[in-house]
Amino acid sequence: MRHIVAIGGGEISQFETLEIDKRIVDLTGKDRPNALFIPTASGEPSEYCQTFEEVYRKRLGCETDVLFLTTKAVSQDEIEDKIFSADLVYVGGGNTKMMMNVWKEKGVDRLLSERYKKGLVLSGLSAGAICWFKYGFSDSERFSNSDQWNYIVVEGLNLVDGIFCPHLNEENRRPEFTKFMMDFSGPGFGIENKCAMEIEDDEFRIISAGGNAFLFKDQKVKPLNAGETYKFKSVAL
Repeated sequence: MRHIVAIGGGEISQFETLEIDKRIVDLTGKDRPNALFIPTASGEPSEYCQTFEEVYRKRLGCETDVLFLTTKAVSQDEIEDKIFSADLVYVGGGNTKMMMNVWKEKGVDRLLSERYKKGLVLSGLSAGAICWFKYGFSDSERFSNSDQWNYIVVEGLNLVDGIFCPHLNEENRRPEFTKFMMDFSGPGFGIENKCAMEIEDDEFRIISAGGNAFLFKDQKVKPLNAGETYKFKSVAL
């Protein structure tokens, strides 16, 4: 089985997504899995890495490691070794567009796709959730121009069809995503903070730690119920 957990948002440092994080670890089927953190999108700050270690090693009992791609020199062999020795990958939030460019340059996109097919559990929050989908509804432009920016569509790894919008309950995302989806032909998944999609092959369910999830399709919006299983091909409004 192949598993992806795409988290809409929440403060991992305040344990807002701890219930979801526990599920990610459980999906590996191991007592002490190797958890690899990839913080490319945020610029790889040490505080974020420490937070991941606090949650995934100290709280959840994983062996933890970090894949640095922009702040430290790393060889192709090191990248491959880290990804291929991981039982789960957790991708942090931040600038999705920049992250995808770095991944393509270093071949991380290809390696993650290959390992996913062989059972690696993929997960992440915000940018780290967008990346698994065909497209993401992203605020990446704000990182280069915080005063004047627009939401953009960013291409992900296309492991899941459709477009993913994180942080649906923040700022003006819901009205902007709703307007965008009026002209988008595929399915759109709007996920609030403290909520996630757990994807297993061709079906998914919603994990809620306090947030909600919605399907946007055919110019309509449908709430997705926590715990209920949906088939991608048959989910309808």
